Parts: sequence; C-alpha cells; structure tokens
Amino acid sequence: MERRKDFFYTEAKDIHFIRPIEIIKEHPEIRDYIGTKNPYSILIVLAAVSLQVALAWFLHDKAWWMVILASWLLGAFFVHALFVMVHELSHNLFFKRKQANMLAGIFANSVMFFPSSVSFARYHLKHHAHQGIPEYDADLPSEWEAKVFKNYTIGKALWFLFYPVIQAARVPRMREIKAFDKWVALNWLVVIGADTAIWYFFGVKGLVYIGASFFFSIGFHPLGGRWVQEHYLASDDVQETHSYYGPLNTIAFNVGHHNEHHDFPSVPWNHLPKVRKAGEKWYHAIHYHKSWTLLWLRFIFDPRLSIYSRMLRKRHGEKTA
Repeated sequence: MERRKDFFYTEAKDIHFIRPIEIIKEHPEIRDYIGTKNPYSILIVLAAVSLQVALAWFLHDKAWWMVILASWLLGAFFVHALFVMVHELSHNLFFKRKQANMLAGIFANSVMFFPSSVSFARYHLKHHAHQGIPEYDADLPSEWEAKVFKNYTIGKALWFLFYPVIQAARVPRMREIKAFDKWVALNWLVVIGADTAIWYFFGVKGLVYIGASFFFSIGFHPLGGRWVQEHYLASDDVQETHSYYGPLNTIAFNVGHHNEHHDFPSVPWNHLPKVRKAGEKWYHAIHYHKSWTLLWLRFIFDPRLSIYSRMLRKRHGEKTA
C-alpha cells in the first residue's frame, strides 16, 4: 500500500447494484427479509434514551473525571446504539408509515446532544443511491479535510475528535437536498429542548456527559473504527465497502454488516446475519475486518492511511483522473 496524495478514482459501476441480483438468483429466500418492519426496535431506543437520562442525573454531582470516564465507557456505546437505530429509521425499517419513523428518529436523537436525525436520513439515502460522487454522498470526506489533517497521527486523531463538526461542514457541497423544513425545525426544537432540560435539571455536568458521549460515539473512541471500516481503503485492494465481523456487532446491532446492508438496504438489522450466511460465497471472498479497535489505532498511526484513502466516482460533467 502506497501513501496517497489524492483520492482513488474509478469509473466502475457500484457493485451494490450488481451483487444483490446475483445473490438473490441463488438465494430467493432473502426476498422475505426485504421491506420487513421491526417495530420492537423502538424498545432499544426507549432503553438507550432512558439510560442516558439516568446517567446524566447520576453524574450531576460527581467528579469531572467520572463524567468523562462514564461518557467514554458507557455513554459512547448508548449513543452509538441510538445512531444505529436512527440509521434503521432512515430506511423506514421500524414502522410502515414514514412519518412514524421520522418521529421515532427525532425521539432517539433527543439525548444525542446535536440535532441530526431528519437531515441524516436525507443525506444517507443519497449516499446509497450515489455512492462515491462528492456532490451527493455526504459520507465522503471533502478535499479540504485531507489537506488539513493529512496523514499525520495528530491530524487524524483531531479529525476523529471533531468528526461530528467535520461531517456538518460537508453539507454545503450537497445538491438536491432541502436543508431546512418543518421536520428539521421540529428535530432542532426537540433536541435543543432536551439539552436545555438536562442542563436545567442535572446541571452542567449532566449536559457535558451527554455532549461527550455524542463526540466519543462517532469520533475519538474505538467505535470510530466503524467509520474507517465501512468505506476506507485500509487494505491493498480497492474494495469500496467493507464489513466488520467482530464481537461489538452484538451491542451495535449488526451495523458492521455493511456490505450486506448496502446490497440490501431495506433489510432490518436483525436479518443481516441471515443475509451474510446466505451470501457467504460472496461476502467471505472479499476483505472484511475483525476489530474496530485495531483498525481505529491503525488508521491513526499508519502514515499510509489518510482521509485520502477513499474511492470516488467522477463528478458529473468531469472526466475521471
């Protein structure tokens, strides 16, 4: 693997539009999982929200080191679970009515410090439809990220630490997405209201716990390995999407099954292992990861890996480099 000074560009068609057809030809039973709803997942949301509120209350008069440690050891995992559920809701996999899924997403988002569920759903669906195209895929890093944080250890560590802010900074380059409407307004109102209530009833330490849990859950934490695992080129191949088959899938609700999810985005989290088993011939023939923690550390310390380690497709109207 060589140190890259630019993104990897390809004109190849997205494999996720090709492989599912091949898999279903041999395993038509997968059709039974597509589009199924899992309303019982709302219990996971209720549990995670309740635990976050309870911990914010418990920590309101504890030492600062306990607040930060609890957010790293506990809160990050609860918020990450909520992120996974928001992701499920973005695909309308809880309830039949889209509005019910959106409301559930806003509720899940209520203790995640920063309002994002409604906007995430819109950007995420574009990611599936236009993977690798910068104008539509908000999961792709912007070129300024690669230039600012480079491949230095401290730069990549800071990139992880401020990842939520960096993600938000990608929004201006997106096209065809309505940035603000009544649903976004409701999302902001609920989350800001929840933050205010936590600060009022549990004090600044309660709010810091909520905020730190949020930043750790998708950034400077072993869970951050998930963001590298999904689409970064962390091996000698040029494979665009990677899955993770490790123990944290148990508490992350199979979100590591990322190839399976991109191939069948309308299959809920509880059926993804069945998709993997049916498609074993395909999924085990390609590279996959076994540890988020090791991948996270490797990304930070290996100078051959950087924000440039992503595959892009040509921009509309441009030729591929």
